[in-house]
Amino acid sequence: MTQVTTETADNPGLTAAEVARRVADGQVNDRPDRSGRTVFDIVRANVLTRINAILGVLFVIVASTGSLINGLFGLLIVANSSVGIIQEVRAKRTLDKLAIVGQARPVVRRDGESTDVAPDEVVLDDIIEIGPGDQIVVDGEMVEALAVDVDESLLTGEADAVDKTPGDPILSGSFVVAGAGAYRATRVGADAYAAQLAAEASKFTLVSSELRSGIDQILKVITWLLIPAGILTIINQLFISDNGIRAALLGMVAALVPMVPEGLVLMTSIAFAVGVVRLGQRQCLVNELPAIEGLARVNVVCADKTGTLTENGMRLADVRLTRGVDAVDATEVGEVDRVLAAIAAHDPRPNASIQALAEAYPDPPRWTMSALEPFTSAKKWSGMSFRDDTTDADMGNWLIGAPDVLLDADSDVAADAAELGVQGLRVLLLARTDVTVDTPPSDDRVAPGTVTPIALVVLEQRVRPDARDTLDYFAGQRVQVKVISGDNAASVGAVAASLGLGSPATSVDARSLPTDTDELADVVGRGVTFGRVRPDQKRAMVAALQSRGDTVAMTGDGVNDVMALKDADIGVAMGSGSSAARSVAQIVLLDNKFATLPYVVAEGRRVIGNIERVSNLFLTKTVYAVLLALLVGVAGVCGEVFGFGSISYPFQPIHVTISAWFTIGIPAFVLSLAPNSERARTGFVRRVLAQAVPNGIIVGLATFATYIIVNPGGNEMAVGAKDSIDFTPEQTQAATAALITLLMVALYVLAVVARPYTWWKVALLALSVGAYVLIFTWTWTQELFRLDSSNVQMVSVAVMVGAVGVAAVEAVSRVVPRLIAVRDARASHSPRNN
Repeated sequence: MTQVTTETADNPGLTAAEVARRVADGQVNDRPDRSGRTVFDIVRANVLTRINAILGVLFVIVASTGSLINGLFGLLIVANSSVGIIQEVRAKRTLDKLAIVGQARPVVRRDGESTDVAPDEVVLDDIIEIGPGDQIVVDGEMVEALAVDVDESLLTGEADAVDKTPGDPILSGSFVVAGAGAYRATRVGADAYAAQLAAEASKFTLVSSELRSGIDQILKVITWLLIPAGILTIINQLFISDNGIRAALLGMVAALVPMVPEGLVLMTSIAFAVGVVRLGQRQCLVNELPAIEGLARVNVVCADKTGTLTENGMRLADVRLTRGVDAVDATEVGEVDRVLAAIAAHDPRPNASIQALAEAYPDPPRWTMSALEPFTSAKKWSGMSFRDDTTDADMGNWLIGAPDVLLDADSDVAADAAELGVQGLRVLLLARTDVTVDTPPSDDRVAPGTVTPIALVVLEQRVRPDARDTLDYFAGQRVQVKVISGDNAASVGAVAASLGLGSPATSVDARSLPTDTDELADVVGRGVTFGRVRPDQKRAMVAALQSRGDTVAMTGDGVNDVMALKDADIGVAMGSGSSAARSVAQIVLLDNKFATLPYVVAEGRRVIGNIERVSNLFLTKTVYAVLLALLVGVAGVCGEVFGFGSISYPFQPIHVTISAWFTIGIPAFVLSLAPNSERARTGFVRRVLAQAVPNGIIVGLATFATYIIVNPGGNEMAVGAKDSIDFTPEQTQAATAALITLLMVALYVLAVVARPYTWWKVALLALSVGAYVLIFTWTWTQELFRLDSSNVQMVSVAVMVGAVGVAAVEAVSRVVPRLIAVRDARASHSPRNN
């Protein structure tokens, strides 16, 4: 544990014995499992599914006939459950490990020393120290407060920070925006105000997303289609066909099994889970799985400059006395170096700028701070009033902050600072005021009293070496990057320009931004870099972009980024950032590298694009299975009514099982994990159904046509075999021919879905075709799977009808995308989107 030195005489905290007693009594901040589900929960959720229940019932029916080979589809229950369990457990373990690394560690006082601990190690009555950016982990009561302001907007919706003094309550889920202090834990664990909300927000769940909701919609439609198709199949097989009860049951099961899209939900879960593991290997914590999907849809990235494009650390480059202040004057006002050293030493929670001063001035004077006004992103300055410990003399009231905020932007000193800012340097103004820094300012001034500029403090910012490649990646992917910072606009523009993004001349000063959402959207849409942006403006800029239909990702690491991170479609926080930022972000880059973001985007695109691919395969199968069952059922009923003979389902369960092996099962698994860089688009359901429905209809019609042609006598061939569960030789040949047609067209659907081709996709298609050629030509497999391809005439009919089906699928693959593109183009130019 990291030791943190502080003065703890007034509130030394609990002793080790008191902590142990509270732990024994259960008065500890126990929190739910980070992943939200135990291994038992994962196993239960993957085994007790609706699809497994349907397949299980159908397997029992097949087993009752004694034909276990026809029950081979029952292995899908084992496969679905096993693969889902393995992948989710892997994802859970990855997530739990990363959560331990990325979690906030509150600083507690025990035995008179300050120590950081895990959140679940906090006990009742612990004294917890807080500073800017710290999240409140348990409910408590303030015992020390040095100008502490707390943002409770995540709990109450109140935008303004709340001032906290000793004795005031403080709620978990809020965070500190300014000042420093300590509070005593009064409610821990499940009793804390925001414990349930925090636990729910951090669960490993597949929560609402367009992809998941789209699949749910599709499954609902399929459920309604299954009902009439299933009823018609049962009536035809059990009551109309001349087959015996066992053969009728096998026909019924053979018709129903392919209607169930057994692998669709499984592949979705696997794709998300594998995405979590892959991103975890890159030290990327995914707080919410749909963030993987959402980031794949992002077309605008709003990046904070400090900590994102530049490294967090800074170095003091120069201290320049302002115009009109010479060396003698500087000595009279208290010596600039000593003042800067005192400011750095007395700041209770120094930011990167103050830390740079502390490194440059390690020996501060023996002064006492008599008043403090902490830094906030809204006002962009801080102040301290000092007295000399030895002489009790007044050492002045000092301000340090943005020159163009503390002074008139048109002043000479502000102009000097702007010239330095154009070089990409961060410039702070050291100024003196004639009143204590905590004096309330008048309405027309941003700082108390009369501000006298003394010196410009020049800091160097180090640009991340990988920032240029990251920006180039986004440019290549047609993702706009907008740099939003609280720094001087010229400085922000200079840093961005060094990376090939915008220029200092075009950088926008946020103080001139309009407040109207439409006008703001116009300005933000045109601009690239923005400086002097307040936290509320960051939030407004995100909302303005979203109002124009943009999908916005916001990156940040500070407390000033929290609300924008929360409102963005995807919030991305740095691991070294404030605990408040990490708590509201969907994605946390634990390695603090902006360069990790392209991998997250690429992973999202892989997941979304591949799920769309495999959805086409699964839904095509469902469509043709439902259509074939309806056609056979209607033909059977009509034959019975009009007296031209009944017709039973052409396949046995083993036939439909092997038909899915190499047209869907194995290819879908491989394609779901393959590389895919295409940017995700909205309209998932429309695109999938536009391809799957016509393809499924083509497969179903072609299969039914072949069966009718090669078996025009309906079910008469089965006469005398009512007690047999096997087809007659003629039925087997007809079923084989129909299956050949089905496989030809289904394999071509796979070929279309696999486009564009790469060597491994060609190899996958060749493997699939080769496997079926082997199954249909090898005597042993023909006997095992109830096939007979010896009837050349029937096989010839099957191949010819299959060729027509292939041509129809190719036509659909060419026409449908064009129709979708035309519709999308019209939608993008509609008045609602302009």
